[in-house]
Amino acid sequence: MPGAKISRGPDGRLFLQHGPIDLIVEMFGPAAEVAQAQVQAGRFFNGLLDELVQELALLRRPIGAAYPMFRGAVARAMARAVWPHAEDFITPMAAVAGAVADGVLAASVLGRDLEKGYVNNGGDLAFFLAPGATLDAGVVADLAHGGLSGRVHLEHAMAARGIATSGWRGRSHSRGIADAVTVLAATAAQADAAATMIANRVDMDYPGIERAPANSLDPDSDLGDLAVTVAVAPLPHGVRRAALLSGVDHARGLLGRGLIQGAMLTLGDQVATVGSVAGGVLEGASRQDQSEGI
Repeated sequence: MPGAKISRGPDGRLFLQHGPIDLIVEMFGPAAEVAQAQVQAGRFFNGLLDELVQELALLRRPIGAAYPMFRGAVARAMARAVWPHAEDFITPMAAVAGAVADGVLAASVLGRDLEKGYVNNGGDLAFFLAPGATLDAGVVADLAHGGLSGRVHLEHAMAARGIATSGWRGRSHSRGIADAVTVLAATAAQADAAATMIANRVDMDYPGIERAPANSLDPDSDLGDLAVTVAVAPLPHGVRRAALLSGVDHARGLLGRGLIQGAMLTLGDQVATVGSVAGGVLEGASRQDQSEGI
């Protein structure tokens, strides 16, 4: 596999790419500090994929009764993020995108005097905010068509430092039928794992929902022969509502355990929100049945 590619765009953003990892890094602050932060990001990123590959076999294994021990810092962060969900089927790979974003962000800002910054790993974001800084992040409610359908306003005083989205039409396979589940959490890795698990719970057995073994779609899938969603026909209102409520119940449980700060769940023309961040939740999505927990 070719080595890591590091480049800078005309707008000053840093682009880091290696194999399946494709990051956008943007920092704000004094020019010299931003430049050094980019150097640190590149230095951390170089070799990161190789480090993960060395432990890939164990990273793809379901979490069991024993806490998994890893050597690499990002692999250890993945394990920490998924461990609270060990009562269900989950592997550390459920947190890989968020953990990579967290790791690159931490390396970027270490020792630097910056106002704010973020690392975007395919829509999963880790962000840094100095006191008084704010950041607006877009929310995608339909992974099939993209486009921003809402936003979340982030402030330094908030506990959230990570955002992640999961759904059956996203980059990774899902066992549920959610169009998208976006989660705010203390880290991007935690948000990534929680979004995966909530999206899995947005589900129903109903004609027109097609599934296939994950390993029939990707022989290397960490989900093995578990059934994942491959198609969802138009569903009656009541079915959509019941599926979404199942996800809402799970999200409320994670909120009560302090594992997330907020979540937005979408399915068809329905949206549900759980939790709040500084007096407001993930805002702006336009759906017929938008409500707090439906």
